[in-house]
Amino acid sequence: MRFPGAPMVCHVLLLETESGLVLVDSGFGLQDIADPEHRIGPFRHVIRPVLTSEETALRQVERLGFNPDDVHHILLTHFDIDHIGGLSDFPRAQVHLSAAEAQGAIHHPSFTERQRYHPLQWAYGPAIVEHAPGKEVWRGFSGVKALVDIAPGLLMVPLPGHTRGHCGYAIDTGGRWLLHAGDAFYYLGTLDGRSKVPLLACIQERLLAFDFRQVRNNHARLAALQADAEPDLDIICAHDPALFHKFAPAGQ
Repeated sequence: MRFPGAPMVCHVLLLETESGLVLVDSGFGLQDIADPEHRIGPFRHVIRPVLTSEETALRQVERLGFNPDDVHHILLTHFDIDHIGGLSDFPRAQVHLSAAEAQGAIHHPSFTERQRYHPLQWAYGPAIVEHAPGKEVWRGFSGVKALVDIAPGLLMVPLPGHTRGHCGYAIDTGGRWLLHAGDAFYYLGTLDGRSKVPLLACIQERLLAFDFRQVRNNHARLAALQADAEPDLDIICAHDPALFHKFAPAGQ
């Protein structure tokens, strides 16, 4: 995706666990590429995604020597089109999201939410698992739920604001934690106060926010974590290309 002079990525995170492969988000999928008019809609002219099959999660998983059925779980940060389009490429995977996000996207969307989400992307009938807030506290965030049935050291962290039930995922990688914050922020500059954040990204972030007050609150809380420079924590988001290249495997 691209703002004028400011490229964005929309990546997924692949985890290898004892219960099989786990994806955090699914990106755009093969069916989005085949029919962008109906599955992505007019918003594609704003974000201008590069729709190539080789960049889909499915093709990248296959290049690693796996097949779609090896992906047993997909953890969604939220239900926006650029995060769920690839779900149908993994039809046997359970799809996990917060109960609040399911209310806003599937069960009882508001008028604005009905315009935002595209039911065609989940019309194949995925096995959806809705998670109520947990009782744990992690790094100052409450309502955290440990997804122990999927893997140890895997936490769902509520970060509402961008959407009604947006959340991040904290992963214990062994000696370090990785927090995938989804769209809780778009660019690292939001957290470090030094890197450039494109103006149009700021505008889009505000226009798309379900609750911009909560978005700003998340910015402040994540920036505080970033400023603490905790030696055992890395924070990434879904769209910053610099963060993607910093943490992506060599050759990506």
